[in-house]
Amino acid sequence: MNLRTLQINFPNTIEQSDEELRLLIAAKLYENGTLTSGQAAQLAGLSKREFLEAIGNYNVSVFSGLVEDLESDIKNA
Repeated sequence: MNLRTLQINFPNTIEQSDEELRLLIAAKLYENGTLTSGQAAQLAGLSKREFLEAIGNYNVSVFSGLVEDLESDIKNA
């Protein structure tokens, strides 16, 4: 996956860690179909398994794009 760098300045009042914010962004991009689970996991800095386990905490369904993810993962393997 080609990567680009994005710097975001958050107010100090936001209590989430940088890692949690990366996970939240990755989860949203996965949820709306922009990223596969593998790509989102990479963005979040987690293994695919860790990512899929973690997104349940944010009410993101693992099954939202499962078929598309599998097809993409097979194609990119």
